[in-house]
Amino acid sequence: MAQKIYQVDAFTDRPFAGNPAGVCIVPHAVDERWMQNVAMEMNLSETAFLHRLADGWSLRWFTPGVEVDLCGHATLASAHTLWETGSVPTGEEIRFHTKSGLLTAHRDSGWIVLDFPSTPPSPSELPEGLAEAIGVTPRYVAKSKFDYLLEIDSEDDVRRLEPNTSWLRRLPVRGIIVTARASSRGIDFVSRFFAPGSGVDEDPVTGSAHCCLTPYWSRKLGKSEMVAYQASRRGGTVKVRLAGDRVLLAGQAVTTLRGELVTA
Repeated sequence: MAQKIYQVDAFTDRPFAGNPAGVCIVPHAVDERWMQNVAMEMNLSETAFLHRLADGWSLRWFTPGVEVDLCGHATLASAHTLWETGSVPTGEEIRFHTKSGLLTAHRDSGWIVLDFPSTPPSPSELPEGLAEAIGVTPRYVAKSKFDYLLEIDSEDDVRRLEPNTSWLRRLPVRGIIVTARASSRGIDFVSRFFAPGSGVDEDPVTGSAHCCLTPYWSRKLGKSEMVAYQASRRGGTVKVRLAGDRVLLAGQAVTTLRGELVTA
């Protein structure tokens, strides 16, 4: 029997922007080698695999190269797909059981809101060679559970970055977040995310990076609710809110492809 698969652009309200994710709803737990092969075939930054549980859904995320512990845009895409396909009734909260614990999704005024764990960064030394690889000397360096965070001087500097991803691949972290206070109207901060060591040179819009960015900028700006923009080529908007040790990430999503894996 052919296995249905979807491609969804997340953190955007229009096709061919935001971050594309694969979504595969399977009838039961499947072999992780098969999931990794499907993710490699899809060749997107993440492909999500879901199956129903008694009290929600099992959710796992794979890049073309590895399984990851937390992914925002593929979770957003998964929630969008479950509601769109009628797998979950419209308006019902979705519970995801993941390697990062229980995550939930609900709808609010046309936006999908994800409840994720906060991963606040701590001050860190700048690894030797990282400034040269990024192409700019950061004004502040920190490290979260998953990534390095580098604050640089301006939004324009963030947008202009052309890092040496071959060098970044050596770092023993999931990825590198580069961020700055926004100068664009209606946005609080901007960022870009590079994860060549995880098989993704640049991720277009990274929900999980905002679990680190939100507590960081909340402290700096003195506000708990903010609007973020990930300034990749595709770009995407994330509304964020710090809620204790949790971060609420709100985004929109658009299905761009529905297909079947004929070799499933």
